[in-house]
Amino acid sequence: MADTWDVAVIGGGIVGLAVARSLLGAFDLSVVVLEAEEKLAAHQTGNNSGVVHSGLYYRPGSLKARNCVEGRLALEAYCQERGIPWERCGKVVVATREDQLEELEKLEQRSGENGLEGVRRIGPEEIRDLEPHAAGIAGLHVPETGIVDYVAVAASFARDIEAGGGTIRTGARVRKIVPDTNGLTIETSSGTIEAGFLVACAGLQADRVARMAGLRPQIRIVPFRGEYYTLAPAARHLVHNLIYPVPDSRFPFLGVHFTRRVNGEVEAGPNAVLAFKREGYTRTSFSLGDTIETMTYPGFWKLALTYWKTGIKEQFRSLSKTAFVRSLKELIPEITSADVTAGGAGVRAQAMAPDGTLLDDFVILADERMIHVLNAPSPAATASLAIGRTIADRAGREFGLG
Repeated sequence: MADTWDVAVIGGGIVGLAVARSLLGAFDLSVVVLEAEEKLAAHQTGNNSGVVHSGLYYRPGSLKARNCVEGRLALEAYCQERGIPWERCGKVVVATREDQLEELEKLEQRSGENGLEGVRRIGPEEIRDLEPHAAGIAGLHVPETGIVDYVAVAASFARDIEAGGGTIRTGARVRKIVPDTNGLTIETSSGTIEAGFLVACAGLQADRVARMAGLRPQIRIVPFRGEYYTLAPAARHLVHNLIYPVPDSRFPFLGVHFTRRVNGEVEAGPNAVLAFKREGYTRTSFSLGDTIETMTYPGFWKLALTYWKTGIKEQFRSLSKTAFVRSLKELIPEITSADVTAGGAGVRAQAMAPDGTLLDDFVILADERMIHVLNAPSPAATASLAIGRTIADRAGREFGLG
């Protein structure tokens, strides 16, 4: 006999855990979280830079903008209450060229539209006051940016779920989903369950899980690997907090930057290169099936033909430490190859449209008895508590919970 639950949540990353936690807090339900890996937070949650984003970059009125600002405040309060190390340290966005000044001005205007406080335009001397080793012709100081350990946050969410009567099953990779009029039968690698409703927060597998459930999303998850270097202990004094470049508004990536982490380490990166495996954390990671899916998707080729020069540059920077350090020198001129060593990597589950557009906003698709989070890139970790409440509220309306 299959186990029976009111709601099954697919995905044990920070978004799935936040959703399960919110559902248990809002409704009298039985909830099970199904995580494919043997541990929680194994992918995007456990391999990001640990930044608590302020909400600076996102289009006003977008799901990202609304959920980031609300979620940041909720996350800070949560960490303070639970004793999870965090810090609102602020960051500096640095323009190093004249052609970046217009975009810097747009960011300053957007900060006000998104409700950020204390963001101010600064000149070269003020940049050096905040970050003595950074070089730029102008910048923005963003005091509401912070840092945290998201794996610790996810672990705390998991404890909340279990304390609220929910169940978490790791090593439960979903193999098949069969909807019917009464609910869904979900076959996993550790057994079969039945659920009245489903919320899928499957990250790198989000589009596949949606198709498995009978939906036909037009978007495709295309994995991009971001590689980091770590500053040697003797070079950590070069970075006080966070130093970012002015981003290229054509892409939902922020460019290589410097991030002090809560454990005192300093990361430099990431770049953004196409990954040939959805969970491909090294240059040699390869999946024939994942690669075929990417290469046969029309949107990928439209993107590649438009931005092939950018793609080649990113690939070269991936292969060449010298090229990577050259990019870092744009922000901190005195940094050298001896100051950095190869660090970890993360894979971003980037949703792409058939026309080659890289979707920037969160994408949530609802169907009878199901809600699928199809795109939840950064700042999803920052916004996780807000996303959890948003989806729980939507589940209440869509599923008639109460």
